[in-house]
Amino acid sequence: MTPEELAAARDRTVPDVVADGLRVLFCGINPGLLTAHTGHHFARPGNRFWPALHASGFTPRQLAPAEQHKLLDYGLGITNVAPRATAKADELSEEELREGGRALVAKVRRYQPRWLAVAGITAYRTAFGERTARIGPQERVIGGTRIWALPNPSGLNAHWTPHTMAEEFARLRAAAAEG
Repeated sequence: MTPEELAAARDRTVPDVVADGLRVLFCGINPGLLTAHTGHHFARPGNRFWPALHASGFTPRQLAPAEQHKLLDYGLGITNVAPRATAKADELSEEELREGGRALVAKVRRYQPRWLAVAGITAYRTAFGERTARIGPQERVIGGTRIWALPNPSGLNAHWTPHTMAEEFARLRAAAAEG
């Protein structure tokens, strides 16, 4: 892929992978440029979303981003807080994240997943006005949907190793299996 192709992906959106009544609707911060170029969520090779999803037991094998539609077979889906693609998430304004949070609430009310899993604690805090939120289950609910804040799976998030990230995904998987 050329730098021009990546630049052309700026501000594009990527369709959600969503259906009614999912076990977990995963929510990224916003699409990166490679994701927007390919149309596949978490497409950057260094992103740890797909490995963590498999290592935690959500999927029987590691799916490739191009297989994202198979998530629906496992009762899983993907969306984003902010829809527009950027090179880095810090290019989003706080207002964009808050607006994305409002749109996300409407989406959750529409599709009614059992869990909404927001991958990125800072984005969750901003989008929902929860300045002291921590990784893990949240007190906030949207209708009957519980919320879990996950670590950002970007390879740039050095605070979380692939192992500890998979452990946190597994905690969510266990909670989602309980009901």
